[in-house]
Amino acid sequence: MGLFSWARPSGRVSFFGSKDNNLLLSRKAGKAGVRQTTLAELCRTATPARCDLNPFLFNGHLQTCWTAVKFEGVPVYYKRRMFEADSATFRGQFAVDFVVESYDAPTSPEATDAERKYTLPSGLPERTAMFSDDEFAALPSDDTKPMLVVLHGLSGGSHELYLRHVVHPLIADQGWEACVVNSRGCAQTKISTGILYNARATWDVRQTVKWLRKTFPNRPLFGIGFSLGANILTNYLGEEGDACQLKAAVICANPWNLEVSSVALQSSFMGLKVYSKVMGASMKKLFDQHAEQATKNPRIDAEEIRRATYLHEFDRALQCGAWGYPTEGAYYRDASSIDALLSIRIPFFVVQAEDDPIVTAKGAPYQEIAQTPYGVMMATSWGGHLGWFEFGGGRWFVKPVNNFLNMMAHEIDLDTPPVVENPEHVPGWTSDPRGDVSMESKQANFIPTRRKLSLPIN
Repeated sequence: MGLFSWARPSGRVSFFGSKDNNLLLSRKAGKAGVRQTTLAELCRTATPARCDLNPFLFNGHLQTCWTAVKFEGVPVYYKRRMFEADSATFRGQFAVDFVVESYDAPTSPEATDAERKYTLPSGLPERTAMFSDDEFAALPSDDTKPMLVVLHGLSGGSHELYLRHVVHPLIADQGWEACVVNSRGCAQTKISTGILYNARATWDVRQTVKWLRKTFPNRPLFGIGFSLGANILTNYLGEEGDACQLKAAVICANPWNLEVSSVALQSSFMGLKVYSKVMGASMKKLFDQHAEQATKNPRIDAEEIRRATYLHEFDRALQCGAWGYPTEGAYYRDASSIDALLSIRIPFFVVQAEDDPIVTAKGAPYQEIAQTPYGVMMATSWGGHLGWFEFGGGRWFVKPVNNFLNMMAHEIDLDTPPVVENPEHVPGWTSDPRGDVSMESKQANFIPTRRKLSLPIN
């Protein structure tokens, strides 16, 4: 639909998933006793029948552009803790923002020692403060509250409005806990090494989940990712496979096939001159904030990065140099999460908009989602990229997302593992999708997280 089309979308909601292989979930015992439901039934129940949005934002471009308008009224407060990476390969520091009860902002304009050490000169984002050592030491708990691990979009952070729209209703009645893993250098954090993040940077969320599992041993953990964060989350879930510590996940506005999305952006005026240019500029700004550390990597050419105009040019200059990719296409193919989807072994709910001008529907995993019982994709006919604005300012997608999370947390028996009706029909079925196929294997096997066909050895 063109930018100036006045045809009002229909508000259609469609579901995609496996037709012949169900994921069976056990409900908690009630008056009628324990009974099963399917993931598909749960996702349909969680989703309103229609997607009726603001009629003045009548297509994906307007819905997407409206996200640039600043709205308040979604107060979510955080306390931040800096973590040092536990991997020598991905050394450095990253920030995790934990949702806490509201507090008064500091009256003194002077930054604390921790703020000066870990944040940019502009200071912490609004409604964010550093944990004191005593506060952080008191954080561990043996309670059973569900906890949500959140990954934000490109160059964003815990302050993003789309993220707070989802988190606020969950924590409003203190029924949930939540934390946001900020990508390195985002949300006003300094980087301590030349290692930045990319579209498959799963190492920090992996360390965070391990720490949460140890610190809150009884909490069921859930995940949600938005846009680029959804791509990272999907890659993480696929890499973890059967070992994943999360109970369920939501994947929202994932670009899935990064190369297809990049080509689509470059193929239209709006895609290239508006979206790609804006995203490229935001990433260049982020790079400039950390150029001193980032350019310690001798393969990074700061001037080439600063000459970039569009996102794919930025990725060519930075990601190729930082990670050794020969082209941005190689980076996009390697970092895309569309194949990793097939290795996920926990229930997941995908939320997409068909008119998303940044995440093209041509790259959506229509065929892949039909091959796995672990996921259901819900696609709306309109909504733009992380928009879904209703008349009055609300965001429609919050309803199915929060309904799904609450149903999984409070209605499903999480101690009873989901059952796949026909496990032998699941592509990439292996106890460890990260491992090698046995040397004695006599059958070719596609390993989704490696995106390669492993051939039998003669």
